[in-house]
Amino acid sequence: MGVPDGTPYLISPVFVYDADLNSYFHQVNLMEGPLNSQKNRASAVCRHLNFLHLSRGGKDWRDATEADHTAYHFWRRQDPKGPRVDGDTWTQEVSHLQQFYVYAKKKLWVPEIPIPQRPSRDANRGEKRGRRRSKAASTGATETVPATYAHDEGGEVMEWLPAQSYRRWRDVGVLGYDREGLPRDNFRGRWASRNGVFSDSTVRTGLRLEEQASRLITEVPTGPGPAGYSKSWLPKAISKRNSARWIYEPASVRRDLTAYATEDRRWVIEEARDAGRYDKIRRPIVIFDPQRPHLAQYSSGINRGDQVDVRLLDPRERRRLLIDTDQGLEPAMFWLGESGMPLALSTWKDMFTEANRRCEEQGLDLYAHAHLLRHTFAVITLEQLQRGHIAALGDMNPAQRLHYQRIFGDPLDWVRRRLGHASILSTLIYLHALQELEMETRMALVPDTWEDPRDTPIMALGDEKPPADLPEEELVSS
Repeated sequence: MGVPDGTPYLISPVFVYDADLNSYFHQVNLMEGPLNSQKNRASAVCRHLNFLHLSRGGKDWRDATEADHTAYHFWRRQDPKGPRVDGDTWTQEVSHLQQFYVYAKKKLWVPEIPIPQRPSRDANRGEKRGRRRSKAASTGATETVPATYAHDEGGEVMEWLPAQSYRRWRDVGVLGYDREGLPRDNFRGRWASRNGVFSDSTVRTGLRLEEQASRLITEVPTGPGPAGYSKSWLPKAISKRNSARWIYEPASVRRDLTAYATEDRRWVIEEARDAGRYDKIRRPIVIFDPQRPHLAQYSSGINRGDQVDVRLLDPRERRRLLIDTDQGLEPAMFWLGESGMPLALSTWKDMFTEANRRCEEQGLDLYAHAHLLRHTFAVITLEQLQRGHIAALGDMNPAQRLHYQRIFGDPLDWVRRRLGHASILSTLIYLHALQELEMETRMALVPDTWEDPRDTPIMALGDEKPPADLPEEELVSS
């Protein structure tokens, strides 16, 4: 039916598949979005439906009213027994619900959107901000947005880890050392080295979780390489909002990636091949020519025999991508589990959760997740680039500085490109983090105690008269 593998769907508590409800997730613009975004959207709708079922008398989504939404809002945000989510989380959830009910109303499945509405503040300011006006605004209609949008978005502090704190989190949480830096006898992390390399690569490249988890063996720099950074291409099919870009991997991480590829990864592939797991993959896509690793061929289905550029395959299709080697079939995905199959995003999320638990057990106040490592990369890289940029400009005249900036650009823009941000505004949060860091450094120089003037002899306190030996010119000016 043209629905890609991995597209989320919802089933009622009595195991009914509502075709109308699930058709919302089958819209082309939604199915082409990142897998994480699809799951977040489905989870938001699911939480709302669960609330209707459990707390509003088993109501169907078609019968929901504004009163139901008001009650849901209170439970999610204010109820002492509720989750009390922050403003950013709530606004995102309401936005997903709004989009779902706009779709349902367009299909005439609901008479009205069961979310209180208010006129959009941006309805009449779209042109002033340089944005394209919507169809509603151009026809004179009033644009509306949910009236329950939060007013405390963006109030959270952006979290990141200094390099030393990151290494301590990785060593204790991922690699299984104790807080003294010694191996723990009771640690059973069989895949600790793989997980450590995954974390190091993420924090040194700024890749998002799905981007990192979806890379192929042909897209990860391994083997002998330069002493500095190795450059590899991230295809738009696995990058958020098609933000294809170059990725820079440091030599130390490249060595660890190579060790994983030639040892742990090779071992699980041999085990899976002997067990015949790769022969059971449904509708595989196979790379037959190692000299042309970007071309693959569909081996079954209506596209059987057709070729496809692997750089166009999304994360779900890549899970079916195999390489035909002299030893037999093997997955093209770089990160593999114990079964020799590609790891799911949920597995990597569990890895971070477990690492945080180990740190807590060891009495360390350290916490990390994949996006926090991305923040860490951005802040540290921007700080280093800014230092180098300022040092380079210091010895130049204005004309040379202008020429230098035209050639090498601005450090903030370079970080924007590495992160795949469409707008520099998204990257500014890291500049704000640097400003806070600079302020903390300067405030550390302020003494924590102040001398009390009452402890100073009166004769040592100056009056308002200038010194008697002050030169006459300064005396006149003062």
